[in-house]
Amino acid sequence: MRPTPALAAGGRTVANLLSATEWMLRSPASQVHTISVLPSQSPTSRHEFAFSNLTTSLGNGGGKGVEEGSPRFHVVRDDLLHPLANGNKARKLDALLPLLRRRGATDIVTCGGCQSAHAAAVAVHCAEWGIRPYILLRGEQPDVPTGYNLISLMFGNVTYASRSLYAQRDEMLYEHATKVAGSNGTVMWADDIIGEDLVVDEDTTYYGNCSRRVMIVKEGAGSVQALLGVMRLVDYLSVMTLFGQDEKVHIVVDSGTGTTAVGLALGAVCLGLQWRVTAIMLADTLERFGKVLDGEIAMCRQVAQQTGVLLDPIYTLAAWEQAVDLCRRDSEAKVVMIHTGGTLGLFGLAQRYPPQFTADEQS
Repeated sequence: MRPTPALAAGGRTVANLLSATEWMLRSPASQVHTISVLPSQSPTSRHEFAFSNLTTSLGNGGGKGVEEGSPRFHVVRDDLLHPLANGNKARKLDALLPLLRRRGATDIVTCGGCQSAHAAAVAVHCAEWGIRPYILLRGEQPDVPTGYNLISLMFGNVTYASRSLYAQRDEMLYEHATKVAGSNGTVMWADDIIGEDLVVDEDTTYYGNCSRRVMIVKEGAGSVQALLGVMRLVDYLSVMTLFGQDEKVHIVVDSGTGTTAVGLALGAVCLGLQWRVTAIMLADTLERFGKVLDGEIAMCRQVAQQTGVLLDPIYTLAAWEQAVDLCRRDSEAKVVMIHTGGTLGLFGLAQRYPPQFTADEQS
């Protein structure tokens, strides 16, 4: 991805660009919860720390005196943006989906793994916007659809692609899009539409008399346009009284291919913020990716029971642990974790690792 001139031109230009962009989400707002990190008080607990959600417990008259002066960090609850789509996926589609609809998209073709959060988000948001979603999923159809796979099946038109076919993603996507378009349709890549930088009026005849206008969105929606939605989040956070623009702020985010992390970092730089972005990258966990390690489900359960925040053990738990470490080591900085979602992935993990989801594992 290469930044557009507008992204590289400075804070004022970026602010103007964000204000002029049509968005999928009605508001960039997200709930922000403050988490207190406490020493574990239970002699039988296997965990070193306990947690308290100050935003909810203190607001309801709860909380304990020991929480005063304890290390704390903030959680941006992007996992609550939509009940069925991950927050980071919604941010990536925030500017992209309206652009494709303005260009006349009737159908969108994309791809992902069997439990792809990206595929599920495209299916859900396209359906909400009146665009037909076509989803190519890698591998075989599971015996029991669950999690993101189930959401993709409910909202999109799903085709399972063999691993050998999926290895040639571009060819696979284009061939499927051509079939969807039919003899009188048009196929375009989302990246090409963005690169053209066209201004198309609603009455345009740019697509002629095509009956179907099929747009191909690559896996993960990793385009320049996808960065804008994440930068919009940074802009929103920068005007909150909780985070001063000149304060030392650590932003922690779990990250797959890195689009969200890049958007956060670019947003901070272009808006003139002295914020540091720490990304828990997929590359850090390649050896164990998709595997649940001992104690991780129990840790997610502890956090859920003590704070009301639901984590998944693959992505968001790693970001949570990094945020805990940072707020304990640097008392002068404000630490902010972007909770990207991942909740639906727990359903698939519960099928793969049933012993870790039993009552016996709750201690």
